[in-house]
Amino acid sequence: MASYERQTALSIREVFDRAHEQFTSRAELERSRAEPHTVTYKGGEGTVRVEAHRHGPHTLVTVTTNRLRTSRIDNIARHLLNRLPYNPNDSVSGAE
Repeated sequence: MASYERQTALSIREVFDRAHEQFTSRAELERSRAEPHTVTYKGGEGTVRVEAHRHGPHTLVTVTTNRLRTSRIDNIARHLLNRLPYNPNDSVSGAE
């Protein structure tokens, strides 16, 4: 099991929207559970849990997988977190 964490200027909804796009299109996972601060995706690649909590100007995002750090869903989780802007005016380089 692996866990990753990052702060971002995005809202909880924006984080969940980006997570949904990444995990459904790139990992072919399906959302299996959604709560106000947690979304879980499951599929053939494994299980991913995304938690987001707003603290002042930032949202703390934690992504946990049930796979090793070298798995496909872990790579997608790290990609997602690396593309979240830390500050409101940050631009994210690189293609999706």
